[in-house]
Amino acid sequence: MSAKKSMNLSTKIFIAMVLGAVCGGIISLLGNPEWSQIWLIDGLFRVVGQVFIALLKMLVVPLVFVSLICGVSSLSDPKILGRVGGKTVGLYLITTGIAVTMALVAAVIFKPGVGANPITLVEREIAEVTPLTQVLIEMVPNNPVAAMADAKMLPIIFFSILLGIAITMSGDKGKRVSAWFQDFNEVIMKLVTIVMQVAPYGVFALIANLAATSNAADFMAVGKYIILVIAVLFLQALVVYPTLIIVLARLSPRIFLFKMRAAMMFAFSTASSNATIPVTLDSVENRVGVNNKIASFTIPLGATINMDGTAIMQGIATGFIAQFYGIDLTISQYLMVVMMVIMASIGAAGIPSVGLVLLAGVLAQVGLPEEGIALILGVDRLLDMTRTAVNITGDASVTTIVAKSEGQLDLDTFNDPEAGTIYETGRVEA
Repeated sequence: MSAKKSMNLSTKIFIAMVLGAVCGGIISLLGNPEWSQIWLIDGLFRVVGQVFIALLKMLVVPLVFVSLICGVSSLSDPKILGRVGGKTVGLYLITTGIAVTMALVAAVIFKPGVGANPITLVEREIAEVTPLTQVLIEMVPNNPVAAMADAKMLPIIFFSILLGIAITMSGDKGKRVSAWFQDFNEVIMKLVTIVMQVAPYGVFALIANLAATSNAADFMAVGKYIILVIAVLFLQALVVYPTLIIVLARLSPRIFLFKMRAAMMFAFSTASSNATIPVTLDSVENRVGVNNKIASFTIPLGATINMDGTAIMQGIATGFIAQFYGIDLTISQYLMVVMMVIMASIGAAGIPSVGLVLLAGVLAQVGLPEEGIALILGVDRLLDMTRTAVNITGDASVTTIVAKSEGQLDLDTFNDPEAGTIYETGRVEA
C-alpha cells in the first residue's frame, strides 16, 4: 500500500515537473511579458515555490533532532553498546564518509553545474566563511534551544547525540523517555508525509519559474547532475562495498551481491529503507547466513543512521548548486559539508525524499541558497529509488562484515546459492 502511494506521488511530481517546464517555456518564448513577470514569475510561482521551500526548511530541525535521539537511544542493551555496537557504528560512519567524499570530489572534477546561467546570484550576499576551528568550537552549543531557534545544525546534531546517549544510560526512566521520542518521531514522519503531498504544487511553481527565467543550458546542467549522481551511486555499491567485504571479511562480493538482489529491487521500488527492513533481514539471515542476534540490531540501526546514498546525493547536490549559482566554496566549507553529512546521516529517516529536507540544512550551513533545491526536486524520485538501494546494500555489507568478525556468519549458508530462496521468494511475492 505504501509503495503504491509513493508511486502515485512520484507520478504527480513528474507530471507537475513537465507541466511546469512547459508553462515556463511558453512564458519564456513569449519574451516574459510584463503581466507574466508581475502575476506569475514574481507572483503566483514565486509565492507557491517559496512556501514549499519554507515547509521543507520547517521540518529540518525537528526531523534531525528527534530522529537522532531515536537512533542513538535505540542502542539500549549495554552489551550491544560495546564491541559490536562500536564496530557497526564505526563502519557505518566510515562508509558514509567515503560516500560524501567521493561525491564532493566528483562534483569538483566534473563540475555538473558549470555552464548554466545563474538566475538569482545578483546582489546575493554570502556570509563570511567561518574558520573550521571556530566551527568545531561552535559544535558544542552554549544554549541548545537557541541553536534550534537559529537552525544551527551542527550544534543540534551534537546535542541530540549526547541526549540520546544519556537516555540510553538512564535505565527504566530513559526507556520511558525513549518511548516518548519514538512516538514523537512517528508524528514527525507523518508531518513529512503531509508536506510531501503538496510537493507537486511546489514542483510546478518552482520549475515553471525556473523554465521562464533560464535557458536550455540550465536543464543540460541538471542532466549532468543526474548522470553524475547515478555514476557515484554505482561506484559506491559495486566498488566500495565489495572492496570492504574482500578486505575486512575475506568473502566473495559476487556471492554477496547476488544474494542481496531481492532486497535491492524492493528498496528501489519503495524508495524506503524502513519499508525494506523485513526483506533485508530475510536476505542477510537466510541467504547470506548472518546470525539473527547480529542482524536484528545492525539492519534496523543501519536504516536509521546509514545513509550512504543520501550522502552522495547531498554531496553532489551541494557542489552542483554552488556551481549553478556561481559560488566558489572553500576547502573549509567542503570539509564542513563532509562533517555535517556524516553526522546528519544518523538523523536521516529511512523514508522517501527525506534527503531533500536534510539538504536544505546542509545548504544553509555553507551559505548556499536553499532555492537551489528546485533544480533537482523534479528528478529526485528516480535518484531517491537508486540511492535507497545503495543504502540497504551498505547496511547488509556492514552487517556481514561485523558478523564475520564476531564468528556469527554461517559460511555454509553464504556459499550455498540455494540457501534461503524460499524466504526470498515468499517476501517478494508478499
